[in-house]
Amino acid sequence: MSCYVSHAMNIRLFARPLLLLGLLPALGWAQSATGDFQPASSNLSGAEYPKISADARVSVRLKAPDATKVQVQGGDGLQKDPLDLVKDAEGNWNGTIPSAGPGFHYYWFIVDGVRVNDPGSDAYLGYGRPTSGIEIPTPNEDFHLLKAVPHGSVREHWYQSNITSKWRRAFVYTPPGYDENPKKRYPILYLLHGAGENERGWSLQGHMSAILDNLIAEKKATPMIVVMDNGYALVPNEAPANTPGDMVKRAATLEQVYLKEIIPTMETAYRTLPGRENRAMAGLSMGGLQTMLIGMKHVDLFSHYGFFSGAIFGDMLADPKTAFNGAFADAKAFNNKVKVLWFGAGSEEKRFVEMAADACKKLGDLGIKSTYYESPGTYHEWHTWRRCLHEFAPLLFK
Repeated sequence: MSCYVSHAMNIRLFARPLLLLGLLPALGWAQSATGDFQPASSNLSGAEYPKISADARVSVRLKAPDATKVQVQGGDGLQKDPLDLVKDAEGNWNGTIPSAGPGFHYYWFIVDGVRVNDPGSDAYLGYGRPTSGIEIPTPNEDFHLLKAVPHGSVREHWYQSNITSKWRRAFVYTPPGYDENPKKRYPILYLLHGAGENERGWSLQGHMSAILDNLIAEKKATPMIVVMDNGYALVPNEAPANTPGDMVKRAATLEQVYLKEIIPTMETAYRTLPGRENRAMAGLSMGGLQTMLIGMKHVDLFSHYGFFSGAIFGDMLADPKTAFNGAFADAKAFNNKVKVLWFGAGSEEKRFVEMAADACKKLGDLGIKSTYYESPGTYHEWHTWRRCLHEFAPLLFK
C-alpha cells in the first residue's frame, strides 16, 4: 500500500506566560510596489538594515572600517555560499542577497574569517549558537502570523531531572480558554526541535502558537496542549552527540527522560486527557529521528506521529517488519492503533525527501498506512516545518 500524498496548502515547577516576541516581527511589514528596499520586520528597533525588496532580495550592511574582507552567509533558502561584500567610503560593507525564500532564515557575517552576528537583527539559537535571524515576507501565506483571534499561552516550565542531574526546561502551549475553563481537559502533543536548536525554537522561529491559534479559531484543529522540551539529554559524564550515530545512541537517554520525567511531569501539571489516543509525538529533523526512535518503540503511549524532515537514515528501516521491536510486523494491528503516521519535507531538501519517501514506501509495502506531504519550494528550514505543522495539526485527535 502506498502512502497518501498531500500537497494541499493555502498558498514551563515554574510556569509563567511567555511573551510571544518571536512572532511580532512577522507583522506590520510593507513594501512599495516599485520594489524599493524596506527595513526587515525582524530588525531590532531603529535598525535600518537588513532591508528587503518586493522581489525578496535582501540588502545587508555591516560597519567594519578596519576589516579587509567581509562576507554574508546563511542557510539553504537564503545564501548557502558566502557572498562577498563591498566596502564604501564610510567603512560600511554592503551587498545584496539576490533571492531569499519565504519565512525565517538564519544568517551571519564572516569578518576576516571570524563569524559574527548582525547587530541589526535579533539572535536565535541555531547551528548550536546564537545566530542572527531574518523574516522574509510570505506572499499569500498568513497561517503562521498573529491574527485577531483568541490566543493561547506559552509557559516556561522548569523541572528537576534526576536522570540527567540537571534542571530542564520546557515551553508549554495551552490553547485559548485553558485558564477560563478549569474543568476542561485536552489532548497533548510532544513537539521536538532540531539539531543545534533548543526548546525555544518552535515558539520563536516556528511561530507554533500562532499556527495553532489560527487553526483552532478556524475550527480546523482540536484544541490541544503542546510540550516543547529540550531534545538533548545526557547522563553525567556522557559525551554529547556529534554524529548521526551518536544521535541514535543518545536518544536512549532522552527516551528515559520522556518516559520517567517529561510525560509524568507535564501530564500532572496540566489538564490532559488520559490514554494513548490523546497523546501525539512529532519533531523536525533530529526531532523527527527522536520521534521515530522513541515513539515507535512505544505505540502503547502514542497514537499520532509526525516526522518533519525526519532524519530517518542508515539501516533504521532496513527490515521494517522487525524494526522497533516489531512495531510494524502486524500492519492491521498497527493501523488500528496508530491513527496518524505523517511524513513531510521541503521539496528542495532532496536528501530528506528521499528518506521520507523511502520510509513511506517500505512501510506501505507492509500495508502500513501513512501520509506524505511536500512543502513546495522550501529547503531544510523553518518555513518547511511551519507548513508541516500547519498540515499535520488538523489531523490530530479526531
